[in-house]
Amino acid sequence: MSNKEWNPQSWRQKVALQQPIYNDLEFLKSVEVQLSKYPPLVFAGEAQCLKNHLAKVSRGDAFLLQGGDCAESFSDFNAIRIRDLFKVILQMAVVLTYAGACPIVKVGRLAGQFAKPRSSDTETIDGITLPSYRGDIINDIQFTKEAREADPSRILQAYNQSAATLNLIRAFAQGGLADLNQVQKWNLDFVSGASSDRYKEMADKITQALAFMEACGINSSNTPILHETEFFTSHEALLLNYEEALTRKDHLSGKWYDCSAHMLWIGERTRNLEGAHLEFLRGVENPVGVKIGPNATKEDILGICDILNPKNEAGRLNFIIRMGANTIKDKLPKLLQSIKEEGREIVWSIDPMHGNTIKASSGYKTRTFDSILEEVKSFFEIHKSVGTYAGGVHLEMTGEDVTECIGGMQAITEENLGCNYNTQCDPRLNASQAIEMSFLIADVLKNRKI
Repeated sequence: MSNKEWNPQSWRQKVALQQPIYNDLEFLKSVEVQLSKYPPLVFAGEAQCLKNHLAKVSRGDAFLLQGGDCAESFSDFNAIRIRDLFKVILQMAVVLTYAGACPIVKVGRLAGQFAKPRSSDTETIDGITLPSYRGDIINDIQFTKEAREADPSRILQAYNQSAATLNLIRAFAQGGLADLNQVQKWNLDFVSGASSDRYKEMADKITQALAFMEACGINSSNTPILHETEFFTSHEALLLNYEEALTRKDHLSGKWYDCSAHMLWIGERTRNLEGAHLEFLRGVENPVGVKIGPNATKEDILGICDILNPKNEAGRLNFIIRMGANTIKDKLPKLLQSIKEEGREIVWSIDPMHGNTIKASSGYKTRTFDSILEEVKSFFEIHKSVGTYAGGVHLEMTGEDVTECIGGMQAITEENLGCNYNTQCDPRLNASQAIEMSFLIADVLKNRKI
């Protein structure tokens, strides 16, 4: 299918993997029509702004920090959770900017991260088999026949929650919470230890620098960049009915944008070259990401480039590597070298979470902090050896005091995973672990400039 033949519905002519089975198709259609009339959640100019920033990332002139929940929840939705995630991302960004001496592009996994791919269509407990939980936009996590039925009305609830989340995020980003003069107040109460002490020390230095700037006549009142920040949203473009309904043609440029988020990505399970997900995203102008696992080939990468970025536009395409700490050293160098020779414009980022998931003896799905960090370090080292740029990090994380990942300064062990294991799907770094990770990444970033 040529570019001229693309339209927001053309994905329906392709095989769409990881999609729910709706029993009431008429109801689904009515929801799609209703959603298509709702206001966009983001705007074309914002998505283009992010693409411009990512072009700098691709040249090594900035760094992408992408993080947030593995899956957003309807039941746990509240302003405190959003605020705390926003605060920890701000903290990480200021650590990376100040200690790593690098501009940071901040992208949250929120305001739309409701759908999750599953390894199996069904789940069996005590001899009872039901459809798998696929995220709150599709069905409920409770293990009952009624809860696991795909419900189109959830699509509208996801939109409404995303709109409320975006409204709050924009208020935080522009209303004073992001003011650098508040840098000491971003710290979360439960965050303690060496990384917290290091953050406080760095925040004191920033406060001193701001006092000097104030004496020179530069302050939050006359310099907006000190008072507010840019913050973008992203999610996996998995449920294509939702994405199609929120796709709009920009009246200024005449180009199509998926207005559900600034950036969309495609998962490892749905990146097949002939599939519906690549077909859909090839026609929208947003920056897009694709998860890349250990079995990806040069042909896979170039095929995705040809479909999603045929004009070789800088900032358009982000490959998110997820190979695992034990595999990346063997797989990534050869792949990077072969792609480098092709001269493609690519942002390379690392998802060190998914390839390092293990099952603890207690039965909890978890990840170890050391494995996550090891994959991040390997990612930087490999790029340096090949002569390409390690452009970003993609983390599943929260601003809450959860105990889902083992290790870090808090020394979370298998035995205390159950203290506050609260994820909808996958284990997340808590705020303390995320800030600790940002200092470690900052050290690597600083060395990249030497």
